[in-house]
Amino acid sequence: MPPARYKSLVDAFARDIRSGALVPGTRLPTHRQLAATHGLALVTASRVYSELEAMGLVSGETGRGTFVREIAVVPGQGVGQIAVAAGMVDLNFNYPSLPGQADLLRTALRQLALSGDLEALLRYQPHAGRAHERAAMARHLVQRGLHVAAERVLVVSGAQHGLAVAMMALLKPGDVVAVDALTYSGFKVLAEALHLEIVAVPVTAIGPDLEALGLLCRRRPVRALYCMPTLHNPLGWVLGMGQREELVRIAREHGVILIEDAAYAFLAEHAPPPLAQLAPECTVYVGGLSKSVATGLRVGFVVAPAEWVPALERTIMATVWNAPGVMTAIAAGWIDDGTVLQLEAQKRLDAQARQVLAAHVLAGMDYIAHPSSYFLWLPLGEDARADQITMALARENISVSTAEPFSVSAQVPHAIRLALGSVDKNALHAALLTVRKVVEAYL
Repeated sequence: MPPARYKSLVDAFARDIRSGALVPGTRLPTHRQLAATHGLALVTASRVYSELEAMGLVSGETGRGTFVREIAVVPGQGVGQIAVAAGMVDLNFNYPSLPGQADLLRTALRQLALSGDLEALLRYQPHAGRAHERAAMARHLVQRGLHVAAERVLVVSGAQHGLAVAMMALLKPGDVVAVDALTYSGFKVLAEALHLEIVAVPVTAIGPDLEALGLLCRRRPVRALYCMPTLHNPLGWVLGMGQREELVRIAREHGVILIEDAAYAFLAEHAPPPLAQLAPECTVYVGGLSKSVATGLRVGFVVAPAEWVPALERTIMATVWNAPGVMTAIAAGWIDDGTVLQLEAQKRLDAQARQVLAAHVLAGMDYIAHPSSYFLWLPLGEDARADQITMALARENISVSTAEPFSVSAQVPHAIRLALGSVDKNALHAALLTVRKVVEAYL
């Protein structure tokens, strides 16, 4: 087929998709059917679909075919798109808050204004945080089962910054990093920016497939494993003690750095000890106060082996110089006076209430969630398409996330993640009823 004619076929498909003549979810002819209809070689027909997929207009699914994508919705519904349109019910991002938190901030600012140390906050701080603030973070981590010297705690500008610091300091472009096949979307963004090779570890109903992880480490030079053993996002699991011990054994055997993300760990009561407690010599523990206190409080913490601390400090200096002094002072004060523990306890109860509400509305639907988490994972039927359902919900003024931003595998599952923590319970109840109606309409 002449190049001009081949390109014209790509252009014709693109034009029909963008105009709506080919609606989202349309199954396109098979490669062989396309080749026969247009008199193409099979390899050329495959190239037509490959170009359309590279343009973001279609998606190919092994064993099912090639489908028109929903291009009116940002892929994944929201990575890098924090703002939600006015009037939209946000079930995409979690920013849980409680009544009275603004008053807590007013009080903290008044107290800070009266303190004798206010002028010091106008100057540069030590890169890893002031000594008494690092000590406060260390005391707080005891509540998470992690006992660590303050010198091993570094203050960062939120957990996302903590992940970036750990990855920039300890990894280099081309390093192989193992991750769960479904994982936190923000880690994927970082890995791409840092040119890391991320390799999927299959997941089971209760955690990563550790046998597959061990096999991967024997076959590939895995440099690090990114994991969420306590309250996994998006699948909500909490690994048992035996799983944690096996994970640590694999890491030690193969010299793998463990990057432990504990952003949601405060929601899981009576969890086994963190990996950083079980294997302090090879684990970087990353957490923050965005979910447990407020997303605008950009204060987090990184715990690492003592020999890694200088490299992490240099990376903090290179990225933000130091965490914001005012915010860190407020956070340390709230740790010391018990405010953080109080908010964490209240948010656990709030998350549990929202899960009870979701269980009532979605009764009979096969979804995955932890009883204390602020999100749930809703796999869709064999013939349902996440992009269609996402767009249908957007027309109902409800924003949700597809599986795409969470998926590391080549085959993206058809599922949606529902964030439960960002709207009041009445709005959540109504939104979940709509989610159920829309999903059932496509089953």
